[in-house]
Amino acid sequence: MVAYVVEETDHVRLRCVEPLKSMDWMSPYVWQAGGKYWMMMRGVPHPLRAEDPTGVIWCGCSDDGREFSMYDRPAIVPGPEEADAGGVEDPTVHLIDEGLMVFYTGVEAGRSQGSLLVATGPDFNNLKKRAVTLKAPQGQGNIKEATLAQSSDESWRLFYEFASDGASRIGMAKAPKLGGEWSAMEEMVPTREDSWDNWHLSTGPIVQLPGKDPVMFYNGATHDARWRIGWVTFDPDFTRITKRGEEPMLVPPPAKDRTATDIAFAASTVVGPDDCIHLYYSLEDRMLARARVRLYED
Repeated sequence: MVAYVVEETDHVRLRCVEPLKSMDWMSPYVWQAGGKYWMMMRGVPHPLRAEDPTGVIWCGCSDDGREFSMYDRPAIVPGPEEADAGGVEDPTVHLIDEGLMVFYTGVEAGRSQGSLLVATGPDFNNLKKRAVTLKAPQGQGNIKEATLAQSSDESWRLFYEFASDGASRIGMAKAPKLGGEWSAMEEMVPTREDSWDNWHLSTGPIVQLPGKDPVMFYNGATHDARWRIGWVTFDPDFTRITKRGEEPMLVPPPAKDRTATDIAFAASTVVGPDDCIHLYYSLEDRMLARARVRLYED
């Protein structure tokens, strides 16, 4: 038996100034470098007005991974390009020799279409936007929530969320190297009838512990969009599913406000020296949290 189990959860706090202080906080992408924890995350104006961007991307750092000091100015802002004039969302950071490669969702000015974009630079203060990396194929829409993984042959996989027939799904694309052209592949993770993930699916972070199959902490929901976090493992070539949890591993606690969104949504992971996985996620589309997850095997 294989199971990924949440042992503890706690809130993630941000030390920040306006306008981020009054925003809703989502999509916390956390990584470690230089002895510190770093985070890029999406801030959303609250309340969100018609003229507001759907998101602005901010950066901060932390000594303990729980309380982050955020920089006063954002790392990525909407526009002036049409592809992301309506908002920038869902950062995913990959470290490269030249600094940072940040995949993010760009929402066009009319808010009807999202596509995957990339910004690169030596640090978060000097990121330069590049051309659109992935647009929705025919019949799909709203490319978002990028997750990167490397196959056993050192080629790359890009998992992403897309919209189809009124539901979210998990797509996958392949490239021989980062910076190359992505080619769409068949979906890897199906919905399951009569289950907690029978309608909506969205990507989450992928972790590969030593000697173990890569695991994705993905997001799933029923038709009423009550999102929970589950897990699924793949073979090292990402050609098939090897295991999948029957029940969600993380369910949001009851909201204090009855009007709050019922959602827990996985965003990133950091692996500790004891192979304990720290999973960063958002709650209610407005606050950030962290769970300590451990792999148990018979």
